[in-house]
Amino acid sequence: MSEELLQEETKAAESAEEMTMADLEEHFDDANPWNVVKDYMEKKTVLPVKVEGIVNGGAIAMVEGLRGFIPASKLSLSYIEDLETYLLKDIEVQVIDADQANGRLVLSAREILKEKERKALEEKIANVKVGSVTTGTVETLQNYGAFVRLSDGLSGLVHVSQISQKRIKAPKDVLKVGDEVSVKIIGVKDGKISLSMKALEEVHEEPVERVELPKSERIGTSLGDLFKNIKL
Repeated sequence: MSEELLQEETKAAESAEEMTMADLEEHFDDANPWNVVKDYMEKKTVLPVKVEGIVNGGAIAMVEGLRGFIPASKLSLSYIEDLETYLLKDIEVQVIDADQANGRLVLSAREILKEKERKALEEKIANVKVGSVTTGTVETLQNYGAFVRLSDGLSGLVHVSQISQKRIKAPKDVLKVGDEVSVKIIGVKDGKISLSMKALEEVHEEPVERVELPKSERIGTSLGDLFKNIKL
């Protein structure tokens, strides 16, 4: 075998070995669960998990063989009275922190729940029909109006100018929290619902006082009428 051919074969073998090592390193990176969960975090991947344990301040779930911690504040949109109710529960989470150096993997269900709630709210608002009449309960009173919780769970504002046909200074003068009221939906804009109570009030016209005028012949005054009582 010539020296040149030997050198070419040696280079080819070295190149093949380098490619094999690169492939192994790439495979190792892909197989590293920390790299996998970091990819989940970057892509905001929704992961179905089972709560496998309850600890102080949160819950435990496994992702790619790693122990993930879900803080209690990230389990729900509201305060959880008893964390034990989540034990063995199937939930959806996202990775919000993956720190291999400190062995820290933090998961959250809150962002997913907020997105679902937002979409559900958008759907409800999309089905609201302007002009429809419904009932609701006064939730809060502000100087500029009253917020009313409707029967479908949505809330709307009755501006102070839409509370009554009579002029009022403040909503608290005629309403209180907890009052059940009938309202008409008069507008939906940017996800906000405008309501009116005034639109449902009957219009009471003030009675018109009729004044009977004398007939025209009685209005005229003749010269005889002017002089008959004058003594010369």
